[in-house]
Amino acid sequence: MSDAPIRTLVVEDDELAARAHAEYVRRLPRFSVVGVARTGAAALHEVTHQRVDLVLLDMNLPDLHGLEVHRIMRARGVDADVIAVTSARDLAIVRGAVANGVAQYLLKPFTFATLRDRLTSYADFRAQVTSVAGDEIDQREVDRMLGDLRGGSSEQQLPKGMSADSLERVIGTLRSSDGAITAMVAAEAVGMSRVGVRRYLEYLVETGLAHRGSRYGGAGRPEIEYRWRGAP
Repeated sequence: MSDAPIRTLVVEDDELAARAHAEYVRRLPRFSVVGVARTGAAALHEVTHQRVDLVLLDMNLPDLHGLEVHRIMRARGVDADVIAVTSARDLAIVRGAVANGVAQYLLKPFTFATLRDRLTSYADFRAQVTSVAGDEIDQREVDRMLGDLRGGSSEQQLPKGMSADSLERVIGTLRSSDGAITAMVAAEAVGMSRVGVRRYLEYLVETGLAHRGSRYGGAGRPEIEYRWRGAP
């Protein structure tokens, strides 16, 4: 098995998220970041002008949809694997990504641990493929390889005590707001306690999808407010 790192291209239009994803990848010993692209055109330029093993591909790019980027890659003979990293939860998009052969589909927001587990599973899969002798494998080998690639449960690994449903409701409230809102306003909108909603809002700040600021309105302590900054 080769000891060469897996050359990874991060494709993400949001600057903060792009930096975070690239830093996540750099923290893993079997991976290296060979570039960061903010558009579909830039991503296609990168994969056709240098060797790329893996593309972390956002579906919602400003010029081309991620599925179109993937299709053009294959048409140009680029065989880099693709992991979709996106906030898009539309079933048609998920089906399209699977049909186009993406290796995995990872939904935002996610923690470093979640991305680490997915990339580790992918690296194990590559190691299995390169270690097989000959051109043919049996069913047991196929099952083991696919098990490595899937990496177990597909559920997002949220911090203890947090649920995907509640996170979706908080995200929906934050995204639909015209401007920054406080935890109290968000709590009233989603029907949760202020303390509970604040925990979700802080999680979104930690994952780079929300911005935390202070609102000064006279005497007393300033109010903490949150604004959505994730990919649309």
